[in-house]
Amino acid sequence: MLICIINPNTTKKMTDRIEAAANKVASNGTRIVATNPKNGPESIEGYYDEVFCIPGILEEVFLHKDADAYIIGCFDDTGLDAVRSITNKPVLGIGDSSYHIASCLAGTFSVITTLDVSVPIIKNNLLKRGFDRICVNVSSVKIPVLELDNDNSNAALSIEKEIEKSINYYKSEAIILGCAGMADFAEKLEEKFSIPVVEGVSSSIILAEGLIRMKKNTSKLGGYSYPNPKNYSGIFKSFSFK
Repeated sequence: MLICIINPNTTKKMTDRIEAAANKVASNGTRIVATNPKNGPESIEGYYDEVFCIPGILEEVFLHKDADAYIIGCFDDTGLDAVRSITNKPVLGIGDSSYHIASCLAGTFSVITTLDVSVPIIKNNLLKRGFDRICVNVSSVKIPVLELDNDNSNAALSIEKEIEKSINYYKSEAIILGCAGMADFAEKLEEKFSIPVVEGVSSSIILAEGLIRMKKNTSKLGGYSYPNPKNYSGIFKSFSFK
């Protein structure tokens, strides 16, 4: 199997962390290709940033046509529907994948993300995918994405405090870490709190491998139909679908 995981931002250091997290759970014989766009924001924090990521994500899909599945390595599932429209291969988002995995392990879950600006996006995705009924809370640790691995940010301690609140006040039975940059925290947090702590990178790899083995493809009826042929102008000329 060849799985292409696309970090939608341009920070290579984060791409490398995503690749390492993916390889930890990938099966023998599964090859992971981790990549990121050359153009776009260095991190994705809110609606404005995600708009400028999508063309770069699509370009990476076109460049890796030999992949058996694609994963969008941003918890906001940036560009997920657009990518599903240009390929019949399985396409997963790490946010959507983590919701599915958590729902298999617990009756309720909470999502802990980086900044408040991401909370409405995640809530909208939960509603869109039908997980809003079992997600009891979405909160942030108020730490920018690129500061998560900065020891001075106290990210681990901040996440722990949010988990305690989710368990005590919202009766969460599982926790989802709502950023690809949080993947490294999952194992220790699960040991500390003795409940499932789910992160999206490993969740999406497991689901992608399963879909490939089942030989399932993205439906081309309805919303994920291939785009109608038309010309795109200016800097988007290369995205014309023939």
